[in-house]
Formats: sequence, structure tokens, C-alpha cells
Amino acid sequence: MAEPIMHIRNVVKSFTRGGEEITVLRNLNLEVAEGEFLGIMGPSGSGKTTLLNLIAGLDKPNRGEVWIGGRCVSTMTESQLAAWRTRNIGFIFQFYHLLPVLTAYENVELPLLLLPISSQKRRDQVLNALDLVGLSDRMYHRPGQLSGGQQQRVGIARAIVTDPTLIVADEPTGDLDARSAVEILNLMGELQKGLNKTILLVTHDPRAAERTQRIVHLEKGQLLESEEMQAAGLMAPSDSFQAKAQG
Repeated sequence: MAEPIMHIRNVVKSFTRGGEEITVLRNLNLEVAEGEFLGIMGPSGSGKTTLLNLIAGLDKPNRGEVWIGGRCVSTMTESQLAAWRTRNIGFIFQFYHLLPVLTAYENVELPLLLLPISSQKRRDQVLNALDLVGLSDRMYHRPGQLSGGQQQRVGIARAIVTDPTLIVADEPTGDLDARSAVEILNLMGELQKGLNKTILLVTHDPRAAERTQRIVHLEKGQLLESEEMQAAGLMAPSDSFQAKAQG
């Protein structure tokens, strides 16, 4: 396996609500290899969104460290984080988060407007990203003129247009019909295999999780592999999403 591109070391994250401190993540540790397609599962309220926010530099842990691409994200200043996110994190959202007044081309272009690159290079990168997701013929359509699956493809093009270190996908198939969901998962698999993209997929859907190379489960603020879940009695062997359990 490739060298880890991400290390999470002894991370603790707590929030104060109504004067009470609630610990969401407890001494959490995780390594992700470069080019890995990782699935993250867990019940609602288990801290999946909190974990993604820490990985993406949108929040900081109370204790512990988050290292990505050889840099300690958890110690950066807000201005450093803003610049780092633009180049290193590509977001894919459940509800697309496209600007309705902009075309597909313009939505994909948005992250590049924050980078010091020429207009020609910006155009080349947008066209390449749209070509990779199969939407070159829809570049001048606005979101309202696209299907849900096509809108998510625009979201994926926007996520990859800066050639980020990590792609973070939060329930990317949650708002799609079954056929569109399969197409999006196929596309994410192609990005991982063809471009060696590192992808973190948060999902409630076992069918989506099956498409990843490895699955971790967030339970009571800690991460467990599927095999560890079975050993702890939290998952029956027949419920495992690992490919070996399906064969």
C-alpha cells in the first residue's frame, strides 16, 4: 500500500451545549493511503460531519493533530487554512451546492478564481474537468436545466478542477435515484483508479460503501474497521460490507 497521505493522531473534539460539554470524537486515530478510496459509516449523530470538518480544516480539534500531505492542518491560522483548502480539498455535497444563476462552466470555474493562474489555464482546467465527468456538451446549461445526476457531475468537476490532495464526499448519492447513484459511484471509482485520487466517502448507504476499498465505522467517537465491529458484537458477519463477505 502507498504511504499514508493523511494521519489523524489522538484527536479529541468536544462541544459545549447548554453548559454541558459533549465529547464527539475520543482519541481518534486514522491513516489514509495516497490514492485510497475510504468509506466512513456511522449512525446519525456519531460525529461523521465533525470528522470531515476537521479533515477539511473547517474546524480544529481540542487535542490531537491532523496531518495531510505532510502538513499539520490543525495548527494552521485561519488565513493559512483558507489558502490550503482551495488547493488541497475538493468537496462533493449531497445537495450539490451549485449557484443557480451560473452555468455549469461557471460553477466549476469558481474555485480557480481564488488561484493566481492565467485565464487560459483556468479555461483549460475547467474544460478538462467537465470532459472527465462527461458534461462537455452541457457546460452552458444552468443547474435548473440539468438532472440531479448531471448536477452532481458538475459538483464533482468543481471538486477536482484544482487537482486537490483529497476529495471529501458527504453523502454524494443521498439525493439521487438508484441509476444516477450508480453512475456517480462509477465516476468516483474512475477518478480514484485513473487519476489516483484519494477519496473519503461518508455514507449511510451500504451499496455505496461497497464500492470503496476500505470501510471504517464511527461508533461512540471512535473508528472501527468492519472486522473490529464484528468482534465487538456491533455487526453480524452477514452484515459486513467487505467484498470478501459477499463472495
